[in-house]
Amino acid sequence: MRQYGILAALAIIILLFQVLTGGRLLYPGNVSNLIQQNAYVLILAIGMVIVIIAGHIDLSVGSIVAVVGAVAALSMQSWGLPWWAAVVIALITGALIGAWQGFWVAFVGIPAFIVTLAGMLVFRGLALVLLTGGTISGLPPEFNAIGSGTLPTTGTPDLITFAIAALAAVALIFQQVRTRATLRRLGLPRERAVSAWIKVGIAVAAILYVAYLLAYNRGTPIILIILAALILIYSFVLSRTVFGRHVYAMGGNLFAAQMSGVKTKWVTFFIFVNMGFLAGLAGVVSTARAGSAVASAGTSFELDAIAAVFIGGAAVQGGVGTVVGAVIGGLVMGVLNQGLSILSVDAAWQQVIKGLVLLLAVAFDVMSKRRSGR
Repeated sequence: MRQYGILAALAIIILLFQVLTGGRLLYPGNVSNLIQQNAYVLILAIGMVIVIIAGHIDLSVGSIVAVVGAVAALSMQSWGLPWWAAVVIALITGALIGAWQGFWVAFVGIPAFIVTLAGMLVFRGLALVLLTGGTISGLPPEFNAIGSGTLPTTGTPDLITFAIAALAAVALIFQQVRTRATLRRLGLPRERAVSAWIKVGIAVAAILYVAYLLAYNRGTPIILIILAALILIYSFVLSRTVFGRHVYAMGGNLFAAQMSGVKTKWVTFFIFVNMGFLAGLAGVVSTARAGSAVASAGTSFELDAIAAVFIGGAAVQGGVGTVVGAVIGGLVMGVLNQGLSILSVDAAWQQVIKGLVLLLAVAFDVMSKRRSGR
């Protein structure tokens, strides 16, 4: 119910703004911009959902985005490194920052809220120091393409985009068939065939429609391929690996997980290393999209990521949440931003509306848990 509810909410919000904007919301250019402008939220939400499932929180990701962007820009402009080396250094920097914070949370025992709140201040300050309060621009076009570029095209419409969409649709259908066959062989309960295939049909139709819009614009954004890879990898990690099961176990009942032999300290440590790595990637994408590094980059990114995770169905107490749900939550926030901007709604009222959406999402989670308890 939680997963389908947020999907239904996303569809309703899209239809609502499509009507209110006179069809402008789903213009090909707007769809491409929606993906590229909200990529950082989706990347951060993928990492943040793992943190929240385990029962922690990370308030420092926005500041990490800023300091990693500064490191990437300095690597290219001041140190003379090629763009790909700057990307590698930026990702390593993010992972090291995550290891630093994970050490204090996992092995010293300081609550993640305090550690990451301190990190938010420390790394924001370091970003100001590295950039001396200014801006570094004039970054290589190959680097900027990460955030705003597209794959090579065959013209209009772009056949490469249609080919990628067809492969994604076939893979989705194959995965559904394989999953149902496995459940049938093991004698495990499975979703009714009608509802399962309706869900797959809607997903395939959505993939092909988005591909149609992108094919008639500039083609497939590079960041969309990166996001698709992250969603697949982290969905597999959470649902099919021992590490993923340990994350859910810690969030569900930390004491029981410890008694079951889960190395909770090391799991926590690597959760924050991963969060730092993804924050570093978000820093690269954000800097590439802007074409410059500024000390104010990443402001309130942590709030957007946390909101996306909770809107996507994660439980406040931990133990519940999915990567796909967090991505859908991020898309809800992105569509709200895009639609309200097209309607020229004042920025202050946009904040009010997004805050109310977050409150309603968490209230729904709390009330559904209360009914389940009864």
